[in-house]
Amino acid sequence: MIDLTFGSCLGLAACGFIVGSLVAATGVGAGSLTTPLLVVGFGVHPVVAVGTDLLFAATTKLAAAGWHHKLGNVNARVLSGLALGSLPAAVITLSLIFVLAIDMDVLARVIRTVLAVVLALTVAALLLRPIFSEAGPLEAEQPPPRLWRLVAVGAVLGFVVALTSIGAGAIGVVALAIVAPALSPRRIVGTDIAHAIPLTLISGAGHFMLGNTNLQILAMLLAGSIPGVVLGARLSQRIPDTTLRWLLAAVLALAAVLLLIK
Repeated sequence: MIDLTFGSCLGLAACGFIVGSLVAATGVGAGSLTTPLLVVGFGVHPVVAVGTDLLFAATTKLAAAGWHHKLGNVNARVLSGLALGSLPAAVITLSLIFVLAIDMDVLARVIRTVLAVVLALTVAALLLRPIFSEAGPLEAEQPPPRLWRLVAVGAVLGFVVALTSIGAGAIGVVALAIVAPALSPRRIVGTDIAHAIPLTLISGAGHFMLGNTNLQILAMLLAGSIPGVVLGARLSQRIPDTTLRWLLAAVLALAAVLLLIK
């Protein structure tokens, strides 16, 4: 566990501010960035990093979701379909971790490897996202996505998020763009953020019960993220999406490399 010196507190708050800005502007960043930063940059145990980040993501995305809801960027039907698959999957994953009583050091190594792989997939997903989101008829002209597809996507997200804290944002956005291509990019982002709230909250509560949460680190992250959400919401209308996407992809790729070589 890290020693929360004054410098560490400032670093955690800065990390929260950057992540909060990215989440509000793009819907991506809470899990994909924070967990690797905690592990690599601050020396936090991977299991504790996952548990802490899940509660951090739930709180941060709650603030961002309120902004998107006011703009009408949340599709209730798609949100419900995703939740039908993701929430049970997250509960099952957490139950297996508890029942099997896995050695925490072994689990830490597994999480580190899974994180690196998921980050690499996230980079590819971010760069491929425009291919799926730019084409296709208007949302009003298309039938709604099939329920079983939404449930299946949600189940995969529930498993990945509960295990690694990554996926609810970046992978979720791209998955929605594939199964619901008629949704506008803004509604894809808004719906994905709203879906991530109960998923990360349930997963985070499970890890908290398992003792995998550091409340001091969580408080420092939130101290920076709330102002970041406000700034990101305002800048989202001005910063080109392409610029943010490439910047985020570069950071995620670096995080994946650091996790593999650490």
